[in-house]
Amino acid sequence: MIKPTQLLSLQIGIAKSLPVGDPVGESRVLSAIGKTAVAGPVKVQRLGLDGDEQADLSVHGGLAKAVYAYPSEHYAYWQQQRQASGLSPDLPFGSMGENLTLAGLLETDLFVGDEWHFSDCVLRVTQPRQPCFKFNAVMGDKLAAKKMAQTGFCGVYLSVATPGRLRAGESFRLIPGSRQTSILSLFKVSMLKTRHD
Repeated sequence: MIKPTQLLSLQIGIAKSLPVGDPVGESRVLSAIGKTAVAGPVKVQRLGLDGDEQADLSVHGGLAKAVYAYPSEHYAYWQQQRQASGLSPDLPFGSMGENLTLAGLLETDLFVGDEWHFSDCVLRVTQPRQPCFKFNAVMGDKLAAKKMAQTGFCGVYLSVATPGRLRAGESFRLIPGSRQTSILSLFKVSMLKTRHD
């Protein structure tokens, strides 16, 4: 199976102070969840995109989580959730904290070991993203992480199999791996473990 899909938008970000909690008991943490679109080309190395940072390397970044991708198809859901809460539904690509915003490829299509072949680099699917309190803060919704867990709209982490360059708008091919462990099954297991920790 060879499935064409497209990289709609490419984002990078630096670590900044992020307000978390309610306005009365607000505190701040360092986070690089805020990403800004760049046209590219952007150099992709083993630890991720040039110019991109991660604040907490215990849960983001490293060889197995060098790049984070998110399906554009899920944005309508999050816009609807924000509008229902009285917030602005305006969510530019990168609002989920993703480096790559995709079209035509969902978590249900992905398995650990699948490869994404771009014209100048290859990325390999490694694991789902686990939502946390920082995602709640960015979305302005204290239940956002729970909603991500319920919907499975988690996005996916990738390792860099072949370094190179990426550019927004380019197409790429999904080359299946062994197809033994699906991203959604891993996500469900990780969410169950989080509930019991």
